[in-house]
Amino acid sequence: MPRRRAKTLLSVLCATALTAGLSGCFSASNASDPAATGAGERIRVAMLQPPRSGLTPLSDDAFKLSRWKTAETLVVLDGLGDAQPSLSTQWKQLDGKNWRFELREGVTFHDGTPLTAEQVAASLTAAAQASPKPRILDGVQLTVRTDGANAVVVSTDAEDPLVPQRLSSPQLSILAASAYKPGSVVNPLNAGTGPYALVAVDGTSSATLNRFEGYWGEKAASSGVDVQFVPDGTARAAALRTGNADIVEAIPVGQVAQIDPELVHEVPMPRTNTLYLNSKSGPFADPAVRAAAREAIDRAAIVERVYEGRANEAEGLLGPALPWAAGERKDPSYAQTLAGRSKAAPVNGVRISVGTFTDRAELPEVAVQLEQQLEAAGFIVEQDVREYRHIESDALAGKFDAFILSRATVLDSGDPVAYMFSDFSCKGSFNIPQFCDSTVDAALAGAAAIPAGPQRRAAIAAAEALILAKDVAVPLLHERVIQGESPRVHGVERDPRERALITEGTGVSR
Repeated sequence: MPRRRAKTLLSVLCATALTAGLSGCFSASNASDPAATGAGERIRVAMLQPPRSGLTPLSDDAFKLSRWKTAETLVVLDGLGDAQPSLSTQWKQLDGKNWRFELREGVTFHDGTPLTAEQVAASLTAAAQASPKPRILDGVQLTVRTDGANAVVVSTDAEDPLVPQRLSSPQLSILAASAYKPGSVVNPLNAGTGPYALVAVDGTSSATLNRFEGYWGEKAASSGVDVQFVPDGTARAAALRTGNADIVEAIPVGQVAQIDPELVHEVPMPRTNTLYLNSKSGPFADPAVRAAAREAIDRAAIVERVYEGRANEAEGLLGPALPWAAGERKDPSYAQTLAGRSKAAPVNGVRISVGTFTDRAELPEVAVQLEQQLEAAGFIVEQDVREYRHIESDALAGKFDAFILSRATVLDSGDPVAYMFSDFSCKGSFNIPQFCDSTVDAALAGAAAIPAGPQRRAAIAAAEALILAKDVAVPLLHERVIQGESPRVHGVERDPRERALITEGTGVSR
């Protein structure tokens, strides 16, 4: 294409982007950079949230670095949540508190320095000593030391069978020494090990990545990635419709009907919309009344009327983002546990308070649907809907008879035990149902002590059945994220954990 014509086309695209509400336009300015040249065109991405903490990996911004494939961790997780090699090629548990990780040889950081055991130890130590700590290290005292020239030993103060899974968190990405600045500042520019080097960030507007020719693995198919941060959902959808973006995060349900269906891909999220019932005080202290609420719920109606069919009806606390969960529920012992549920009692005229929050747009609509269903069963419902920051303390204090919550069921380790402990154990820090049962606590403690793998998954499913049998939580639906991809690109990741998006195999069709 002649240079003048290319500029004209770019101008048209910029005008389209600005009309759609984008904060800027995807630029080709880096195409002349030596690191950006070569085979493969650039990928244009419109992302939901701008950086909140300067893209430091010690914050939730780490997941952007992971999705752009610029910062890498020692291990990664497969679809079952089991650890697989990345910057570490193999590992061994030395004893209950110590793990040895051998490092991949021949890895170079984007600034040209080599990956060494000393730098891996320094990078992980910086995360362990950060204030606040990365979320994955909450309650974990972690230390790291070198063991020879090409290995590190990771130690915890208590036995932890999930150390490899913890080290898969993007918040524990390994960066070059140049990333760590005075004042505990961590700058990931040209400091990762992935197939793309982060070369520029324009505040909360955009980011630019170029292919890293010295990558230890397969060379990236594209010459680079141009990212725009577009919080407005309508603008993101418009960018996909007009061809101004190749990949678009989180398209709102209300915008999907305006987009070619072939461009829309629904990805299950490890997030469950659940009705929590107060088991300590009020009407739902009676298991038979909780059973009446459970039987009153029509999940299909909520999915269709609120989510326009773009969610999965819940069969348990854990949804299709954890592909093993459905299979575990087929075990006969699971059905036997649920058979012990209380029978529903008549509830004509029973008054209940139901709370939820406005921060997730669908939840007030879910509350309306639930009110209708519960009142059809005989309850008298009073709703209380506020912003989350104004209602969380009341929910945790047990001031509602029922509370509707959209809850992440898998935290950074890729394992749901922490979520179950938090929400359903006697000492749980997020125990909205005010629930305490020694049998459930024992089941959760047993699951937590088992190494990752089939036995742990079976134990988690058994604990889920025990919780559901008490009717303290009525899972409603499992949410999905809607991802847009233009026909121009191929090899885009559709990751339920939202850790991967661009990979070395993501390319642009000619």
